[in-house]
Amino acid sequence: MRFRGPGEPFDATVDVPGDKSLSHRALILAAMARGTSQAAHLGPGRDVAATIGAVRALGAMVDGPAITSSGVEAWHQPPHDIDAANSATTMRLLAGALAGRPFTTTIRGDASLMRRPMGRLVAPLAALGASVAVSPNGTPPVVVTGGILRGAHITLPVPSAQVRTATALAALQAGGITTISSPEGYRDHTERWLGHLGLGAWLPDGRFEVRPGPVPPLDVALPGDSSSAAFLWVSAAIIPGARVTTPRVSLNPGRVGLLDTLAAMGAQVDVVVTGEVLGDPVGDVAVCGVALIGIELAGVGTLRALDELPALAVAAAHADSPSTVAGAEELRAKESNRIATIVAMIRALGGSAEEAQDGFVVRPRALTGGIVRSGGDHRIAMAAAVAATRGAAVTVEGFDATGVSWPEFAGALEAMWSSR
Repeated sequence: MRFRGPGEPFDATVDVPGDKSLSHRALILAAMARGTSQAAHLGPGRDVAATIGAVRALGAMVDGPAITSSGVEAWHQPPHDIDAANSATTMRLLAGALAGRPFTTTIRGDASLMRRPMGRLVAPLAALGASVAVSPNGTPPVVVTGGILRGAHITLPVPSAQVRTATALAALQAGGITTISSPEGYRDHTERWLGHLGLGAWLPDGRFEVRPGPVPPLDVALPGDSSSAAFLWVSAAIIPGARVTTPRVSLNPGRVGLLDTLAAMGAQVDVVVTGEVLGDPVGDVAVCGVALIGIELAGVGTLRALDELPALAVAAAHADSPSTVAGAEELRAKESNRIATIVAMIRALGGSAEEAQDGFVVRPRALTGGIVRSGGDHRIAMAAAVAATRGAAVTVEGFDATGVSWPEFAGALEAMWSSR
């Protein structure tokens, strides 16, 4: 698909799709609850559709925002392997929810997902009493044999929100209290939700305590996806005088690292908290473009912007000095080797970038346009489209990968560009 941006300021307000991370959690928790839940504004992409298909295979009914279930105790062994498509979140979270069920389930995915690391699920779920098997390489299929679970003290070596959530979903079905700890830098959506529902609490030492019990039906209106909004924010940030407002998006502290980074680069960033969803903040974000400066990003700062780093690389190409990202090893195990594909994207568009073992460096050079291959990675496809903002002609091969998270992204981006 071919893009050529306006090359001049715009002023737009854009409603972004329902948050993908929260959609997965809402669907699985609602399927674990007994009764009918309401989850409005579910994400429209293929990843969320995979989770809908999975909970239906286990016995829940999903009709628009309504999810009806007889409770996790009534889940039955699906008649076939569960297909998580391209969604690692579906695979990991579902493995945790299945850990307490007295049957064996196999979860598979598409070719990309079948290369993703899943070995981190094995130890914490085994500590609770489940059996989880993966391939000798630590990749899918994931085979979960559930059983009678016990509470445990779980320490995770990495700050993975998905593994923490999988552990918590299993722990809800255990015979005693479970505590979970890990390094900082993760999104704490699940912890906030469980705390609000009375199923968990933070301990003074920083561990999160999961209190087993039945999940009550949910009634939530999910906020907009801040990881999707990130591409619009960068598009505005790289044109001085441009402005975009994204109402009611997730403002979880683990999701707004890109906003903090753009502000550090000189962009004008305005954030107003307007409410919450089960203890998780939501609000309005406006980003205005100015002349950007380079940034050095590492540690927790990198982790808080991990999914948004393809967009950040585009912003960095328009800064006045080099930008360095370190501590992003996890990018090599995303939908693509995202360190390599970020660098390849910037170079294909005429920019200057190089790989590091745990990140990348982008040096200022005008993005003059070119052809970018998405490699099946929705975030690379979206970032490449945004790189056209200042008037470059950009062709994105494999742009349909954006259907994983935001099928209508191209139309939203072009409508934003045309707003004056």
